[in-house]
Amino acid sequence: MTETATTTAPFPPAGDAVRDLYGPGITACRGAFGPEWADRMREDIDAAFAEARGREGGAVGRGPHRYYVEIHPEQLRGFVDLVDHPWVRAVSEAVLGADYRIVELGFDVPLAGAVNQPWHRDFPMPEETRRDRRLTSLAFNLTAVDTREDMGPFEIAPGTQWDDDARFGHAMFPRREDYPRYEALAERKYPQRGDISARSALTIHRGTANQSQDPRPVLVLGVDAPGAGNDGHHDMAVTRGFWESLPERVRAHLACPVVDELAPIVQKHTIEGLVMGDA
Repeated sequence: MTETATTTAPFPPAGDAVRDLYGPGITACRGAFGPEWADRMREDIDAAFAEARGREGGAVGRGPHRYYVEIHPEQLRGFVDLVDHPWVRAVSEAVLGADYRIVELGFDVPLAGAVNQPWHRDFPMPEETRRDRRLTSLAFNLTAVDTREDMGPFEIAPGTQWDDDARFGHAMFPRREDYPRYEALAERKYPQRGDISARSALTIHRGTANQSQDPRPVLVLGVDAPGAGNDGHHDMAVTRGFWESLPERVRAHLACPVVDELAPIVQKHTIEGLVMGDA
């Protein structure tokens, strides 16, 4: 890690995070990085977003004025700082096991005019979760801005990672008549630069309407338990030189091809229904 990457504040115990993830379905480490680190992340996100929007398939719509872009690790200068952060490593191991796999790196950008997303989870419930109530993946999120109410904060319905309703559309979208239940449970989150959150992507959530003129970019790091299978939905890769520069304890968890030259990623991380932008 760079000398100024992490703060000196004590990090929450991994056991607390496990209880949160199996309870409300979301947890956080406040001030994991300094604001300057988050500002560099924002610079890298802005550069990758401009490049992605300039080519076919570079960015996928997630509703009106809302985009998702997957990137390669080398596009984020703080990649090693993030994946080697003590809290990220401890939580990943405690929830997913010692052989957890890093499978996704990307970002969401709700621009001015983004509307409320439909309530959803990010993928259908795995059989292991249904049968054994075991979480097999985590999404770590890092905001690139200090979140304000008018920016359309992330909203989550705690405890709903266990909802198992055969009537969900595409096994991910609750029925509209059930929205009042999720709205009654809903909590809005206001992370600040340098914070990290971790959640089960099965916990029902949505992005809310961005009523400001400012984008609200958020980095996404996806981590799997062995065999969870989400790596098949992502295309990140690393060059041989970058691979050789990584600490061994990072390489041990990085599940992606090692290539001579990086190819631009054509996005395929579409959540069925979100491109419709239901308000």
